[in-house]
Amino acid sequence: MHRITGRAGGDSLIEMSPTDSFNDDVNGYHQHVSSSTGSLQPEQSPSPLTPDVCVETCDSLNTSLASLAQSEHSDSPQHESETLERIEALTGLWRKRAQFLKFRSRIDKQQHSKDSVFFRDGVRRIDFVLSYLDDKDGERKQERRKMYEANLVNVGLELETEDKSESDDGKTYFVKIHAPWEVLATYADVLKIKVPFKVNDITDNGDMPMNWLSTPFRLPEHIMHPEPDYFTAPFDKSKSDFFLIDDKATFFAPSVRNRIVYYILSRCSYFKDECGVKDKKGIKRLLNNCTYTAAFPLHDCRYWTKAKDANCESERYHLHKHWARFFCFYKEQPLNLIRKYYGEKIGIYFAWLGFYTEMLLFAAIVGTLCFVYGFLTFDDNQWSKDICSAEIGGNIVMCPLCDKKCGYWKLNSTCNSSWQSHLFDNVGTVFFAIFMAIWVTLFLEFWKRRQARLEYEWDLVDFEEEQQQLQLRPEYETKCTNRKLNRITQEMELVLNRTPTDLMGKLLLCWATVTLWEMEPYLPITSKCARTCLSGATVLLWISLIIACIIGVIAYRLAVYAAFASIMKDNPTTNLQVVGPYITPQLATSVTASCINFVIIMILNLMYERVAVWITDMEIPKTHLEYENKLTVKMFLFQFVNYYSSCFYVAFFKGKFVGYPGNYAYMFGSTLRNEECDPGGCLIELTTQLVIVMTGKQVWGNIQEALVPWMMNWWGSRKARNHPESLYSRWEQDHDLQGFGQLGLFYEYLEMVIQFGFITLFVASFPLAPLLALINNIIEVRVDAWKLTTQFRRPVAAKAHSIGAWEEILNGMAVLSVVTNAFIVAFTSDMIPRLVYMYAYHPEGELNMKGYISNSLSSFNISVIPVENRPDDDENPSWFNSSIDTCRYRDYRYPSGHEKQYSHTMQFWHILAAKLAFIIIMEHVAFLVKFFVAWMIPDVPSDVRARVKRERYLVQEYLHNYEVEKLKIQLSQNVHEECNCSPMIYPCLPKHEVLSECL
Repeated sequence: MHRITGRAGGDSLIEMSPTDSFNDDVNGYHQHVSSSTGSLQPEQSPSPLTPDVCVETCDSLNTSLASLAQSEHSDSPQHESETLERIEALTGLWRKRAQFLKFRSRIDKQQHSKDSVFFRDGVRRIDFVLSYLDDKDGERKQERRKMYEANLVNVGLELETEDKSESDDGKTYFVKIHAPWEVLATYADVLKIKVPFKVNDITDNGDMPMNWLSTPFRLPEHIMHPEPDYFTAPFDKSKSDFFLIDDKATFFAPSVRNRIVYYILSRCSYFKDECGVKDKKGIKRLLNNCTYTAAFPLHDCRYWTKAKDANCESERYHLHKHWARFFCFYKEQPLNLIRKYYGEKIGIYFAWLGFYTEMLLFAAIVGTLCFVYGFLTFDDNQWSKDICSAEIGGNIVMCPLCDKKCGYWKLNSTCNSSWQSHLFDNVGTVFFAIFMAIWVTLFLEFWKRRQARLEYEWDLVDFEEEQQQLQLRPEYETKCTNRKLNRITQEMELVLNRTPTDLMGKLLLCWATVTLWEMEPYLPITSKCARTCLSGATVLLWISLIIACIIGVIAYRLAVYAAFASIMKDNPTTNLQVVGPYITPQLATSVTASCINFVIIMILNLMYERVAVWITDMEIPKTHLEYENKLTVKMFLFQFVNYYSSCFYVAFFKGKFVGYPGNYAYMFGSTLRNEECDPGGCLIELTTQLVIVMTGKQVWGNIQEALVPWMMNWWGSRKARNHPESLYSRWEQDHDLQGFGQLGLFYEYLEMVIQFGFITLFVASFPLAPLLALINNIIEVRVDAWKLTTQFRRPVAAKAHSIGAWEEILNGMAVLSVVTNAFIVAFTSDMIPRLVYMYAYHPEGELNMKGYISNSLSSFNISVIPVENRPDDDENPSWFNSSIDTCRYRDYRYPSGHEKQYSHTMQFWHILAAKLAFIIIMEHVAFLVKFFVAWMIPDVPSDVRARVKRERYLVQEYLHNYEVEKLKIQLSQNVHEECNCSPMIYPCLPKHEVLSECL
């Protein structure tokens, strides 16, 4: 369509068709047709001219305007002055008519474009949007944009530019991109996109008994299943009539369209020689050098109301109404609609997150029951009674916990901590550790089945990761200047020998396969090794930095504990009415150290995220899959050490290398004595560490994910109120926020995997961890949905048939969790020493815990303590006097005066043997159950396997019948042409209906 544009002051564009100059609807952009080939019917002119005059006027005006044909970029500033001069050249009725149409188009265009996803002709859909700022000094940027957009037009895309006056800031231009059918069909063939060819006729017999119980949790059917189920096959442009193409304009879903357009944008050059220049291409490079400020597909409507345009979908509105609201937390997720709108990769993430949250419900219930069991058995806790007893705990004098600044203390001062420890350190702990080992296995196995079902329902069964991901990254092609012969060159040449007959097909197919057809870029082995070594050294440096920070926190614990002990020796905290009795030097040290450690963790995370992306880019991964895998490994290794190192220290190192009075071990030969466990045991300290780090991370993450976008949205709404008539307020609101792109999805996975580690690796110390994770995930699902639907730009759709490398990481953590929980129960908990005492060392042979406290403490002669290690006189409590000649400490050693004094007793070795035996038995039982459950539960459900086989059979059969019937029709047409008679096979039906009927 030829257009004429003009601008004067704040006036908007004028568009006039040479054949429909007086068509108000066309110039007002209200015309909608059912297909791209539909005709536009002009209305009668309101001018009171006679028919003859109208005909003469129209012909004259058409003749005058026929020479004003311009390209699709007629909205750009360089055309304004020339077009304005041509309009000013019109006189009389002609000029009045042009001014009227200019005013009319300005009003109608604003009304149409505010919520429309179409070009101003109302027919061509906007598949992608590029934005850039008015930079008068950026001549190089203007030249790059000009060449880039010209190359996009050369490969078949259609562009339309909106002037900066239509934006809120008055500086932003918007370039709208539309992919016509020819481009979509060609690239759908290249990318092997699956499309429907027949409605699925396999009946679903998956109804479960008492299905009505799940009715309150269900969504409407049209939301859960937005489109019918089809049999699909990879699109073949040469067999387009084989597929169910009712309307070419809507055949490819918007998510598929924007994925194709982004594929083109990522590989299009911004220099003249498209097939010759390899280092100047791709929209990412143009975004990095600020040639464009943003590139994104549009949402289909505003999220709070349906689209006014009947030709436009309202999927975003339905997602917000049924999914992105917190009060829908108990409802199922509309996964099919998520997949249709955002693509399979984001759909798989929310499917996994929802399934993970559902499985957490069972772990949370069992963990809560174990915690309740510990609470209900409070009164049966004999060892805590002994500690709190004035006759037992009140008469036991304990050795100082640090040198000089710590005095002697009585055991009953730890009464509260011993009761708190019983909540988590009881028989239920062992049961829950074994249960979680089985739960992890069930979770992973059932997820594989759920994933297999989604692969079938979403047409990903035959999806080959290599087919999609082995496409070279544009950055790899740009930075690798060396070339070598591609091993599959001959195959590609054979493909190119079957070139399409049309010129567009030749151009697009050549452009899509040029890197494989000529020479393959590669990175020399020396450069690759150097980059890999530098990357590995950087990761090791940062992991060493984490370990150094942990050592610093340990030193803080050792140094500050003495200060807290000195301050609290007279129990000044007892003046606090509620929490005073519970505050001890050990608790104060543990809590403050955990908080400091958490702050360090978050700071290191913020710093390392940028470093990880930088070193991954530096390695120049060849494919998208390789890039994601490299980044995943780097980030997970760092996060694993960062988040879990402090928990590993408390669980497996603290209190294990202390020594005994008179021969204490010191940290690296310094004056800081190695840290002992809390008198209530190290398990309560591990619980404290886990609670602070895990809950702190979740709270901070939710604040980042919910509060920050909300504040930005509030600011965007405030700007929108200042510009209520803004034509592109919705576009610019999306433009102001970062999108939920591939890296955003990567960090969401990483956050959940770290949480998965907390509830599996150390769950024996804190049975309520699954409950906290469940509450967090219920919020997480809706917060992510709210961000994705209302706050972020619509991300580019991407395919994925699984959660990728994260699945292997989860499997590895599941195996490691069995080991860590077994060691926690054996070495961190006091469960094994208690059982050994009850069954082997009880003096009366009874199965109870009377006398356990005294049995678990060893005696030491105070007189042999070195003077430099003795506490100062003012540090000892008032009840301490010279008549006290021994103190007690936690260990199993012979007393002073024994022939083996201060060496380990036989009970110590029995307990150690029992601990090792427990670890071996628990690990073997857990692994045996794990592998048995994995063997019993197939990865692919039997009905899905049968459906896949059935679909493959039908695809082959229908393709065979299609080719046979097509051949029959061709032979019949040839015969009838030779005998000059009309065809007899379905003479009144179009060809695609003939083929469908035959099939």
